[in-house]
Amino acid sequence: MSAAAGSLPKGSLSTRETAEAAKLASRILAPLDEAARNAALEAMAKALEAASAELLAANAEDSCAEDEGLAPATRARLKLDAAKLTEMIEQVRSVAALPDPLGRTLDAIELDEALNLEKISVPLGVLAVIFEARPDAVTQIAALAIKSGNAVILKPGREVEGTARVLVRVLREALVCQGLPADAISLVLGRERVQELLGMHALVDMVIPRGSKALVEYVQANTRIPVLGHSEGVCHIYVDRSVDEALALRVIDDAKTDYPAACNAVETVLVHRAIAAEFLPKLAARLRERGVAVHGDAATAAILGEVAPVADWHTEYGELALSIGVVESLDAAIDHIHAHGSSHTESILTEDAEAAERFLREVDAASVMHNVSTRFADGFRYGFGAEVGISTSKFHARGPVGLDGLTTYKYVLHGHGQVAGDYRGVNARAFTHKREPR
Repeated sequence: MSAAAGSLPKGSLSTRETAEAAKLASRILAPLDEAARNAALEAMAKALEAASAELLAANAEDSCAEDEGLAPATRARLKLDAAKLTEMIEQVRSVAALPDPLGRTLDAIELDEALNLEKISVPLGVLAVIFEARPDAVTQIAALAIKSGNAVILKPGREVEGTARVLVRVLREALVCQGLPADAISLVLGRERVQELLGMHALVDMVIPRGSKALVEYVQANTRIPVLGHSEGVCHIYVDRSVDEALALRVIDDAKTDYPAACNAVETVLVHRAIAAEFLPKLAARLRERGVAVHGDAATAAILGEVAPVADWHTEYGELALSIGVVESLDAAIDHIHAHGSSHTESILTEDAEAAERFLREVDAASVMHNVSTRFADGFRYGFGAEVGISTSKFHARGPVGLDGLTTYKYVLHGHGQVAGDYRGVNARAFTHKREPR
């Protein structure tokens, strides 16, 4: 059987059969101890190292095939080089080094003498991850899934299918070498299979879309399965009147140019009017040196001269372009962010501790920051090892989603023959409801 060998089925499994096989695999993964899951991750890392040449060749073919017509942001995400592959492998190992997310006692309550309730962390089950041109998504998601005891079904975009095929085959073979089911990591290809996958609500426990706003909104509108994700990364930096200008220039430069295609790259900079005339020319000069196209409002244009207008403050450029606006106050900046942001990541640059505290407390976003680049909103940088995605939802998980976001919990009750009737009537026993220290 192909799963036993670790190879990818060549059209032999339907989407339903793939989901059913993943569900069975998830039941094998769930009770595994941490040592077994970590050994699988190390095997996966070594297998990726051994397959480096094959992986780079597959990605080169994908890149050549898709070179024409791809947006710069998509092309940047698609490219896999030796440095990026090394980082992907390091992330697999960093996930293995993280504390075990499973079997943790989240709460413990004594209901009565010898009647004890525990709330225990457990895997979600089967994850379906739909993503676009991101080879690193395969290894990040697979590593997090295995560490958290989940099976995963991966649906890559057409642009990265060749690379994904090789990556998933290598990872499946590594699992089999550890005596684990290859179907813990599965691959489905073709746009028509997305809708089929979204209909598997009895088999798939969570869908995670990683890609464009259109992709995320399509997934959200076409499934009954819980969806974890964000549709946009319209991130802001607010430059307050009491800013350290050198710090601000450095931070904004990094937030825009370090990786413009990333969802945590800054897209709008708001500058307090009190410093705009002095600061904006310095910022514009720095950005133009770095090849960033500046779009501005009327106040910005009045200071800088001719700049491209801001067509829509809700724009996620995903490239070397940036919107700049002048605001009258911290309150105006917060109002602008709430009106035009996407609840992803927002940062304030200020030396005023009170202004910083207000911004951090009042801005509603998955990540809020003070005097740092928005690029820090990342699972690896947050110490999660990697991330399966970034969520702007307020339910289940928010921000960069690491291991904890791939777990749920169940209640475990230990007793000695107690029955509910013992706690009713004239001679009823009383619950103690004592919370145990953890």
